[in-house]
Amino acid sequence: MIYAQIDLNWQQHDTWIVVIGILCAVSSALLGNFLVLRRMSMLGDAVTHAVLPGIAAAFLISHSRSSLPMFFGAVIVGVLTALFTEWIRRVGRVDEGASMGVVFTSLFALGLVMLVQASDHVDLDPDCVLYGAIESAAIDEVEIFGRVLPPAALILGVVTIVNALFVVLCFKELKISSFDPALATTMGFSARLMHYLLMVLVSITAVASFESVGSVLVVAMFVVPAAASYMLTDRLAWMIVLSVFIAAASAILGHGSAIVVPRWFGFESTTTASMMAVSAGGLFFLAALFGPKHGVLVKWVRRQFLSFRILCDDIVALLYRCEERETGSPSKAELADNLFASSWTLWAALATLRRRGEIAVDGAVSGAVDGAVDGAVSGDFHLTGRGRDRARQLVRSHRLWEQYLVVETSTETDRIHDKAERFEHFTDRPLRDRLDRVTDAPDTDPHGRPIPSEKS
Repeated sequence: MIYAQIDLNWQQHDTWIVVIGILCAVSSALLGNFLVLRRMSMLGDAVTHAVLPGIAAAFLISHSRSSLPMFFGAVIVGVLTALFTEWIRRVGRVDEGASMGVVFTSLFALGLVMLVQASDHVDLDPDCVLYGAIESAAIDEVEIFGRVLPPAALILGVVTIVNALFVVLCFKELKISSFDPALATTMGFSARLMHYLLMVLVSITAVASFESVGSVLVVAMFVVPAAASYMLTDRLAWMIVLSVFIAAASAILGHGSAIVVPRWFGFESTTTASMMAVSAGGLFFLAALFGPKHGVLVKWVRRQFLSFRILCDDIVALLYRCEERETGSPSKAELADNLFASSWTLWAALATLRRRGEIAVDGAVSGAVDGAVDGAVSGDFHLTGRGRDRARQLVRSHRLWEQYLVVETSTETDRIHDKAERFEHFTDRPLRDRLDRVTDAPDTDPHGRPIPSEKS
């Protein structure tokens, strides 16, 4: 019975750790989206450093180490940090990063001086400042409306609700003032007021989270979930929703990882707050790699597919020009030299064109690599009817663009080929018709070559 009660208490303790972590992460992520959009991501870091003189002043005035006076002292200095940062940026005409550096280093130094004056009565634990005490915060209890819960959960719960209401009720104002402050002013609401309200809430959120989870997690949750969601979507509403899910997932994964992962290396556990930050970093890494629009890996794959499609276009266009000049089909080596393609890339493109029915290779064994390559080397490949239609459209697009560049932009003829070669791959039938009308339906391009008709 005793063991069962102990196990239940530990389960409740773990649950409250996760709840506190989620509340801290979500409350920070809600505001972090607008910090990222405004390029003020490090304001949370500045606030967590600058609150030190507020904590020291609260102790010197109250002669008490209770949380409430220190909380209010830290909030006041946190708000002043945001106000001073904006004031220096406006008056001194320096960028946001420089003004933050001036304010938080000055206030941090002032806080250290004040702590020296109270050094006999105040102890500053560096680990607590960095990593917080989220495990200890889940042990303390207060009774609210007949329910027992940790004070940190109560404070962060209130902060999360306030931040959520602020974002929902002022969404339009925050959106416009973040992207175009001048437009916000012309629409009848003050962009500067929205900025200061955001800074005040950032300061309160940072201070409310500071004691429980430390500066590492606070800074991480202001920046990382918002940055990760920014990699996943271009819509602000979805960015906020995704950042909340990423923040909550980071807290859950972080606590589990703090218990499980260290055992793989022979340790009992590690700091929960730091592992929550690591988990957020891991989720950002995945978003940065696999984001559907901005993911590094996805963009690389798209570039490879685009390069391959352009290579296929260039092959059929080159074969068309060879037929036009009656010079015979080029060899594989000549194709590789003209198109700057490797042997295997060129083989893959030729195989793809054969599969589409756009080229034919005489004497090659169907589906055999050696046969396809040998056929290409000997020059025994040519355009089919389908391939010739596609090649004619590409060449027509190219030569219409050359004519357009000369007629409409007065570009010199020796500088139009490269530009037209870029445009030809993205020109559809309506755009070709429009180019034809604008250039008065020319029969030849500026180099005197015939412009193919749209239909054979």
